Amino acid sequence: MVVCGDDGLAHRLAAELRGVYEEQVTLVVPPVQRTTRAPAVERARAVSAALLDRVVSAAVNRASGNGGGGGSGGEPGSRERTLTADEPSEVVLAEAGVAQAAALALVYEDDETNIRAALTARRINPRLRLVLRLYNWRLGQHIEELLDQTAALAAAADGTAGLGDASTIVLSDADTAAPALVASAVAGTTKVVQTEGLLLRAVDRPPPGPGQAADPGLATLALLSPTIDDPSGADGSETGGEHEPQLLPDAATVRAASGRGTVVLEQVSYSAPPASASAGLGRGVVPPFTSLFSRQLRLSLAGLAGCVLALAVALWLVTGIHPLGALYLTLLDLFAIDDPAIGASTERQVLQLLSGLVGLLLLPVLLAAVLEALGTFRSAAALRKPPRGMGGHVVLLGLGKIGTRVLKRLRELNIPVVCVESGPEARGLALARRLRVPVVLGDVTQEGVLEAAKIHRANALLAVTSSDTTNLEAVLYARALRPDLRVVLRLYDDDFSTAVFRTLRAAHPQALTRSRSVSHLAAPAFAGAMLGRQILGAIPVERRVLLFAAVRVADHPQLAGKTVAEAFRAGAWRVLALDPTGSCVPAGSGSAGARPESGTGAPEAGQGESGLVWNLPDTYVLGNEDRVVLAATRRGMAELLGRRTRRQGGV
Repeated sequence: MVVCGDDGLAHRLAAELRGVYEEQVTLVVPPVQRTTRAPAVERARAVSAALLDRVVSAAVNRASGNGGGGGSGGEPGSRERTLTADEPSEVVLAEAGVAQAAALALVYEDDETNIRAALTARRINPRLRLVLRLYNWRLGQHIEELLDQTAALAAAADGTAGLGDASTIVLSDADTAAPALVASAVAGTTKVVQTEGLLLRAVDRPPPGPGQAADPGLATLALLSPTIDDPSGADGSETGGEHEPQLLPDAATVRAASGRGTVVLEQVSYSAPPASASAGLGRGVVPPFTSLFSRQLRLSLAGLAGCVLALAVALWLVTGIHPLGALYLTLLDLFAIDDPAIGASTERQVLQLLSGLVGLLLLPVLLAAVLEALGTFRSAAALRKPPRGMGGHVVLLGLGKIGTRVLKRLRELNIPVVCVESGPEARGLALARRLRVPVVLGDVTQEGVLEAAKIHRANALLAVTSSDTTNLEAVLYARALRPDLRVVLRLYDDDFSTAVFRTLRAAHPQALTRSRSVSHLAAPAFAGAMLGRQILGAIPVERRVLLFAAVRVADHPQLAGKTVAEAFRAGAWRVLALDPTGSCVPAGSGSAGARPESGTGAPEAGQGESGLVWNLPDTYVLGNEDRVVLAATRRGMAELLGRRTRRQGGV
């Protein structure tokens, strides 16, 4: 495996492949002086083994980096080779061994760098599996098709059928982390998986009371550590305190675990995939009618309309003419059309004078309406300010790569948002302008900026800027203003994140605090893609990770021909649902076949909105034609994919 990148995701991904899947990894990174977060990167590399439940001193020494070659032996010290290069040129990729590699991950922060390197790597090795980190998902779709077509043509030229292991998977760390960050700010949980319209939501449930039975939901995914209410445990450490959480426990373990909270799969739904970004182009250019005029002007117009109607009714009653004729004469008087009511009754003359007076009042109101409309159209592309009475919203700090995806997700959920951004050139300002989301421009560390974002009436604060210290300072200042405020902050370094979480939890035990690392949430999905399976998503359980994947039973001897009960391995993997349509199976994992109707005891009930069949009976036999959605630990996924078995067999 070859991993090329310039930030913490590259180091996490290499540690994931090496520590969990026991792969031989070549890591290509820029020189230390070019790394913008050198101290944090070095700490992340030093603690990578601990993050993966592999506290092995040899792994730590290896992660600290030397330029030695990566041998093929099984000793830990030969599992990683580190190269330093300014950019992934053809020479660098060749030196990294791309020609012989099974997979290449390009996780630079710059899309252009990743695309250029992918094109070069595909030319060097047409059968290479490519995993690209791209923020522009529309461009990513075209690049994926282009690279796969190139591999297919190369295979045809060589006389081999199909792509073999060659495939291209485009992922975005921002898209992977955004649902978890939003769920943490809105619902206090990050246990959300969303992919291609499929939404899985897991929730934390407190320990049942005496004599009460725990509700397993659709499935019990984990037992939380007993120290969940202790600030030194829970989200503050990898093991959650004195006793670590148990992932995918069996029924007997759940029954015996008295006094421990659980994580259960509670909600499964399906919705149409989100519309493309192009569908929203032009939105917000023409503002809604109610936003053209101020509230005072709208009230003035309504009052004048009422006066005209009242005058028309009075003229109808006085003169007895048809109501439409009375309205017509009133409008003539209103617009000062020269038709004096000489010789008419006194009442008619008084009404004409009143109509003329109302007409004089109408002129300045119409002029104000025209000026306001012109100003509104002129400022339609400008940023809105938070309205005076706004409350119950989420304050989002930072509109960079992550913040933009979080903002889009919040608005899809119709959650009110106020954004805070330091500079006018931020990536997400165009989206905020199009969605007409209020934005406060200013340094969040300066006094008065959070107050302008109505932090005192907000429900939550989401700090996702690229600076750890800025996020921390903003959260501390917000907590000084609102001690009970729910806060979620993005922190790069896990050591720092652990210390911050414990301190904030101890200082404000009644307030919800969450600290998250985007690379921590994204690395499992990238690692799974490099191994030939696209992970549907991952949910954090305290400081550990549980993966969800869709696989074909025929590809895994651990599942084929076994009942659901026999295929379940506690602490490793668990079959959750049957996918009759194959809609959740990633591209390249095999053709979709029909679900067997006989001979395997196919279930008849339990099919949800998503098309998946849940609550499979333990006696249901998994056939080779079946496709299933399963939950797995990282080590369980490594064993299920069979990489270790193939290497041990000399393949």
